[in-house]
Amino acid sequence: MELVAGCYEQVLLGFAARPGEPWTVDPDFTHHAHTASLSAVAVNSKYVVTGSRDETIQIYDMRKKVEHGALLQHNGTITCLEFYGTSHLLSGAEDGLICIWNTKRWECLKSIKAHKGHVTSLSIHPSGKLALSVGTDKTLRTWNLVEGRSAFIKNLKRNAHIIKWSPDGEKYVTVITNKVDIYKLDTASITGTITTEKRISSLRFITDSILAIAGDDEIIRFYSCDSQKCLCEFKAHENRIKDIYSFEREGQHVIVTASSDGYIKVWNLDLHKIKNLPSLLCEVNTKARLTCLAVWLDRASEMKENCDKAATSAQANEDEKPPAVKRRKVCWTNRSGILIKRRRRIVPAKRKLEAALRKKKKKQNSSE
Repeated sequence: MELVAGCYEQVLLGFAARPGEPWTVDPDFTHHAHTASLSAVAVNSKYVVTGSRDETIQIYDMRKKVEHGALLQHNGTITCLEFYGTSHLLSGAEDGLICIWNTKRWECLKSIKAHKGHVTSLSIHPSGKLALSVGTDKTLRTWNLVEGRSAFIKNLKRNAHIIKWSPDGEKYVTVITNKVDIYKLDTASITGTITTEKRISSLRFITDSILAIAGDDEIIRFYSCDSQKCLCEFKAHENRIKDIYSFEREGQHVIVTASSDGYIKVWNLDLHKIKNLPSLLCEVNTKARLTCLAVWLDRASEMKENCDKAATSAQANEDEKPPAVKRRKVCWTNRSGILIKRRRRIVPAKRKLEAALRKKKKKQNSSE
């Protein structure tokens, strides 16, 4: 897996993280991606895309580790990027546009004037049929992605700067300064509110009902969406936290954090003991002023590695079987010289003897 982070120094940083005992993280690449500071980063199974104050979106092929191109549709700072699977990318910017991109040919399928002010955040429903966006025009907008049009507009009292769907798509949250409003999808009404002391900079759903929230301080807090109570909090960094990323690997919940102190840290969260502090798996000092974070997971390599392990295990089990159980495969050629495969039949000794006697008797009869 690759920890990728953008910074004020216009550079995209990549660090190879290797799970194990202990986890290790090593510098992998640095790329002068833009002519201004990076403001957003998103990943799917093949690509990493970055947005910047230079108004461009840069594409990187992570499997080949090469630049793939640039997208130049926006006229303003790129504020948010989000992939839907391997087929589409949505981008939002300070020009008020939301662009829908086809990731096969990297063409803009539709450019929507989404907000009168800046687009501050967007989120795609797990079904891929809906998206939500918030902007500096004090509105929350629901988008029908099948038809590429606005489906619903909700006026807010203040500007929201973060919006996020839950993994099951049954609820979504908006963040206004230091307040998180939790909405239920079927009623579009607020079911609860979480308030923190300082402005919230990043938020992630760990499960359908647990939120990880980071503010303009060094503490990460985990909240229940149902009770709106703080389940756990811990000091993660020495300075304010800029971004949080989370993923699940082999049943393990992993939290990755990036801070203004230049550190990226990887944590293990035990959901069965949520009140216990997460344990630090590894960390790296980037020596940069970080702005955004994502984790690229090489699913193809992981699947191949798992298949190889399964094949090795199966072969080991096969080798442990007693020889009498095995059946030998024998190659034969037919009259056309084409190679064919047959299983050699195991003939009991008694039947072999009877066959030999019949053959001998037949030979004697023919000689008479």
